[in-house]
Amino acid sequence: MPAADASSLLRIAIGSVFAGLVVLGLKLTAYILTGSIALYSDALESIVNVATAIAALLALRYSAKPADANHPYGHYKAEYFSVVLEGGLIVVASLTILREAYLGIVAPGSLAAPVLGLLINGAGAVLNGAWGVFLVRVGRRRRSLVLVADGKHLLTDVATSAGVIVGLALAVVTGIGILDPLLAGLVALNILWSGWALIRESVGGLMDESVSDELLQRIRKVISDSAAGALEAHDLRTRRAGRATFIDFHLVVPGSMAVSAAHAICDTIERALRTEVADALITIHVEPEEKAKHHGVVVL
Repeated sequence: MPAADASSLLRIAIGSVFAGLVVLGLKLTAYILTGSIALYSDALESIVNVATAIAALLALRYSAKPADANHPYGHYKAEYFSVVLEGGLIVVASLTILREAYLGIVAPGSLAAPVLGLLINGAGAVLNGAWGVFLVRVGRRRRSLVLVADGKHLLTDVATSAGVIVGLALAVVTGIGILDPLLAGLVALNILWSGWALIRESVGGLMDESVSDELLQRIRKVISDSAAGALEAHDLRTRRAGRATFIDFHLVVPGSMAVSAAHAICDTIERALRTEVADALITIHVEPEEKAKHHGVVVL
């Protein structure tokens, strides 16, 4: 990744830490004012947001390091470890909230200054939503799993915050105090599900899952359209590692073709693939025509 792009992602990650701290301050204030268990659950999720924003910052810094002797394929997978950590922290937070919700159901309490607390909590939710949309858009454009995961988690936080605000407003209007811990329990279950989804996605990356079927078909078409002079491409394999997409395959050329001509075909294919797939790392194994398998990406 170019140094300018890496620096830009790092600045965004630093911004996530500061945004998380501001939202955390707002939600903790709302909880202290009201004593609401549901707002406590919302504030606890913001603590997780800050911790994971810091982890994302560290992961982006490490993954941006160039390849070295010990890591010849780069440090891209560092992002996955950050996402696993984020998922794990979310699970821990959800279990803590469930405990508080249970205690609140057993012994419901009363709410103090609910209107002011809800307004402050709502301000934090708006800030989270704006920053979450920004992170998802930038993360998808830059192919950064960390930023996309962080943005999606913030948007999940916004949804739960909206539910908490609506539910607590009903609790205040109806006077049914048990709605507060019940809402906290629902928030915890929603957070638990989002944590599991993050862990599942990052484990898939660590296990070298292939790219999506849609992208795989695009890759096959690019190879077929740009391999003029070759006979066949087979044994196509792909995997994702953070922002990078690894692509390797065997390219069959006529046995009489000069090495320089085969190399030129490979250069053409690589340029086309890098235009179609950002941060593609490509390996092509050239073979003579007797190695053709007559399946895969047939060029001629």
